[in-house]
Order: sequence, then C-alpha cells, then structure tokens
Amino acid sequence: MPKCLICKDEYNPFIDFGDMPIANSFGSKEELVDEYTFRMKVGFCTSCNMVQLVNQPNREMMFHENYAFFSSTSNYMKEHFKDFSESISTLQDLTSNSFIVEIGCNDGILLQNFEASGVPCLGIEPSANVAQVALSKGIEVITDFFDLTLAKNILKTHKKADAILSANVMCHIPYMHSIYEGVKTLLSDKGVFVFEDPYLGEVIEKTSFDQIYDEHVFLFSALSVSYLANMHNLELVNVEAQITHGGSMRYTLAHKGVKQVSQNVYDLIQHEKKIGLDNEELFLNYKNKVDKIKGDLIELLTQLKDDGKKVVGYGATSKSTTVTNYFGISSQLVDCIYDNTPIKQNKFSPGVHIPILPYDEFRKSEPDYVLLFAWNHAAEIIKKEKEYMGNDKHWITYIPEVKID
Repeated sequence: MPKCLICKDEYNPFIDFGDMPIANSFGSKEELVDEYTFRMKVGFCTSCNMVQLVNQPNREMMFHENYAFFSSTSNYMKEHFKDFSESISTLQDLTSNSFIVEIGCNDGILLQNFEASGVPCLGIEPSANVAQVALSKGIEVITDFFDLTLAKNILKTHKKADAILSANVMCHIPYMHSIYEGVKTLLSDKGVFVFEDPYLGEVIEKTSFDQIYDEHVFLFSALSVSYLANMHNLELVNVEAQITHGGSMRYTLAHKGVKQVSQNVYDLIQHEKKIGLDNEELFLNYKNKVDKIKGDLIELLTQLKDDGKKVVGYGATSKSTTVTNYFGISSQLVDCIYDNTPIKQNKFSPGVHIPILPYDEFRKSEPDYVLLFAWNHAAEIIKKEKEYMGNDKHWITYIPEVKID
C-alpha cells in the first residue's frame, strides 16, 4: 500500500485512470514518439483526509522552458486576479513599505497588480518561458522551485513577507512539508499565507474528475489544509469559495494564535464532515460516477460520427488530457481541438494525439458539435461564441453530466 505524502500512514487508491501522459506535453509527431506516461491512481488518506496522486512524475518533466500554460490568456482570470490583489491589499493594509511573495507567479497576472500600485513583490516561477513574460512586466522573478532552502536564501536579500500568495500552484507540489516550513520562515509575524486551488468538495459534487492530472498532486479540503497547517505551527484562519477552475477554495493561513479564526472555517469543516469528505466510502463510489460520464460521452460521440456529424474540441486544456486518454477519445471521434495559446497550436494533444489548431480557424471550420473541454470557462466562452454558434451548432459538455446545449 502507498504511504501518505502528508502523515506517512498507508492508504488505499480509489480510482485508477491507467497510463497517462504529461497533461501539458503538447508536441509535434516527432516529439511525441516514445511519449512518457505514468500510472495515474488517486487515493484518500483516512488519517489526515488528504486526497493525492499515488505516483508523481518528475517535476522537471512538467514545469520547464516550454511550459504550455499562460494564465493571462483568459480575460476573466485577469479580473479575478485584480480582485485577489485588492483583497490582499485591504486585508494587510499594504503600502510601498510592504513586501509580497508569490509561489508560482506564472506570467505575472497577479503580481502585476501589486507592481502597478507600488507594492514591492517577488515572484517564484520554475518555468522559464512564462517567468520571462513576468520579467518583461517589470516584476522581480526567481526562476526556481520554492522550498525551505529557497526561503532562507530569499531572506538573505529581502525582508520577511507581509503576504505569501499562490494560485492553482500548491496542489502541484508533492513536498508540502518543505513548502510550509519555507512559508513559516519567510512570513512576517503578522503575515498571511493565502492560496487558492481546486476544491475537493466541488470535484466530488460535480464529478469534475478532469481536475485530476499529473500536476494536481493534491485535492485540498479545509479538513486536510487545517491538519497540514497544524503540523507546522500555522493555522487556517479563513476560507472563501471561488468559482475559478470549476470551483476553488481560497485558504488563508497565519502563524498559530496570531489571527482570529473566522467562523467560515468552522462552518466549512462541519459541512465537509456532513457530506462525507472524511469518509472513505464517499471516494470508493466516485469511480462509478466517472465511468457513467465516460460511457455516456463515448456513446454520444460515436453516434454523432455514425450520423456523419462534424465534432471538434474547444480548449486544449490540461484537464482535457485526462478526459481524452481515460475515455479513449481520439481524432476518430473529435476531428481537432481549437485553442488560442500559440505554444500549443499546430501540435498534437498528449497521448491520443488529436491535432491542435489555432483558434482563428475555429469559425471557418463549420462544426455541427463542439466539445467544450474548457468547461470551467463556459460562461465566458458561450457568451463570446453565441452569435457564431447560432441555432445550428451545439455545445457538448460533460461536467457534471453529458449534455448537449
């Protein structure tokens, strides 16, 4: 049996997705020869309530100079991070004498707001290509992985941070104990550590299984975050639900005993226990719900192809790698996937090798049906494409169930 990355107790896997490629490894046919895969199993630890991948690929295989995810491609996310920065500025009463650190700053979509308001900040970003974009915005960036060693090195040249932030990054990191020790070391006495990630409760409720892929080592809950924080003399003091990434949670931590714990924390933990996020039985039933979606979607796509309909994909997301590979969706069922990220265009999707074409060609393709892989941005996308789709073209979504719109 595998051992938990947090508490070291043994636990049981509850779903096995089979051999899975790196979610963002879009490449040419030549680059995808002898493609790397790993066995993607997910388990639940009954001791600390942490949901986690059983196996993790080497981090350098996921985050590198050709990393294919740029946060700023979504206008909605730009607004989200602007609001995030404003909430932190208010919470910590930030000034030009303050100091902000972001773990996994990507292309600077969050820190650019602090930079614009004159608050000193530092980004940590291991993927050189997206880090370069942040640097071009005038943001100081260290191209490295954050851990206790790096935190100590930062303190040699910078003061302690009034806030350490992270967005959709903490769930990527298997070595949580070094992260939390680094945070504790770098955080000022009254500082806050605020991070947001896909929320386990939403993944269970919506059956959004595609939130599980190589980069998402953990799926957090208030129960598991509180347990982990206590191990490092930190304390979960607030939680705030977010609609990003199909349902996320923003967690605020502080040094233990420094800040009052919000009623939100007690309420959410009580709710999590009520719905069974501390009960292994809930997770053991999850695979049946995922396989129901799998069967329904394959049946629909097969029927549409038999009827001579043209089906294309929209959004070559990380999440789509789990869907296409676990379900066995290839270009025989979905002709191609359109995406607006240049680094992915004119390449092929991981594993099943569906062609990725530039978004500019989408409206020339005249599909009958569009499989929306970027379902977490559905409202933004459907509004954008409403006039083009009209009444003769249809969206296919699959979270929380297969549906034609």
